[in-house]
Amino acid sequence: MADTTWRPATARAARTSAAATRAWRVRGSAAIVAAVVLAVLIVPPLVDLDEQAVHLADKLLPPSLGHPFGTDDVGRDLLVRCVYGLRVSLLVGVVAAVVATVVGTAVGALAAACGGWVDRIVMRLVDVFASVPHLLLGIFIVAMFRPGVWPVVISVGLTHWLSTARIVRAEVLSLRSRPFVDAAISGGASRWRVTVRHLLPGVLPQAGLAAVLMVPHAIWHESALSFLGLGLPTHQASLGTLVQGARSSLLAGDWWPTLFPGLFIIVPTLAIAGLAGAWRERINPRRRSELML
Repeated sequence: MADTTWRPATARAARTSAAATRAWRVRGSAAIVAAVVLAVLIVPPLVDLDEQAVHLADKLLPPSLGHPFGTDDVGRDLLVRCVYGLRVSLLVGVVAAVVATVVGTAVGALAAACGGWVDRIVMRLVDVFASVPHLLLGIFIVAMFRPGVWPVVISVGLTHWLSTARIVRAEVLSLRSRPFVDAAISGGASRWRVTVRHLLPGVLPQAGLAAVLMVPHAIWHESALSFLGLGLPTHQASLGTLVQGARSSLLAGDWWPTLFPGLFIIVPTLAIAGLAGAWRERINPRRRSELML
C-alpha cells in the first residue's frame, strides 16, 4: 500500500506558501500605494511645474542623476511631470469612482427595494446602457465639453456605474429575505426606512469594494481619452497626455518619454487592484479574487 501520510503535510505546506505569497503581494501593493500618495502630496508643493516652460537646451536628455526619468521634447523634467500627471489621473479616478459608486448604489438599491415593474424598468435601462461600449459613450460625453478635468470625471462617472448597480441590487435582494428585514416590516417600518436603516448598511462593504476597483479602471479610461486628445488639454500634465505627446519621440528612438508615464499608469493601478483583491477575499473568503474591472 502506498504511503499517503505525506499528503496532509504537503497540502498544509502549499496553503502556507500560498498565504505567504498573498501576504507579500498585499504588502508590496500597500507600499506602492503609500509611495504614490506621498509623492503626489509632497512633490507638487516642493516643485512648481510650469506647464508652458520650454528648455530647448535640455531637450530629450536621457535618464541621468540630474533627470532620473530624462526630459521631454521641450526640455521639461519627466519625473516631475509624471508625478503631476499621476496626481491629476488619481484625482479623476477617485472622484469618478465615487460618482459612479453613488449613482450605482442608488439605482441598484431603488430597483431592488421597489421590486416589481420598477425593478424591471430600471434593469432594462441598465442593460441598454451596458450594451454601449464605455469608451464610445465616454467619447460622446466629453466631446460636448471643452477639454478639462471635470468633463472627464463626468464621462467616467456616468459610464461606470452599471456594474455597481447590479452588485448592489443582488445584495439588497439577498438581504430582503433575511429575518431581521421581515421583523422590521412586521413592526410597521416603511419601505424607505427599511431600505435606509437595514438594507443600505448591508451593501456598504460591497459598494466600497466596487469604488476601489473602479479607481484603476477610471485612471485607464482617463488615460485613453487624453491619449485620443479628448480628455485634458495637451499642455496639461496627465498620464494620458504624456504618453500621447511622446509618440513622435518613440518613433525617433527616444524610449524614456513613453516608458515612464506608461509605468506610472500600470504599476499604481495594479497595486490598487491588488489591495482591492485582498479586501474582496476578506469580505468573502470562499471566492479568490478574480478582479472584474
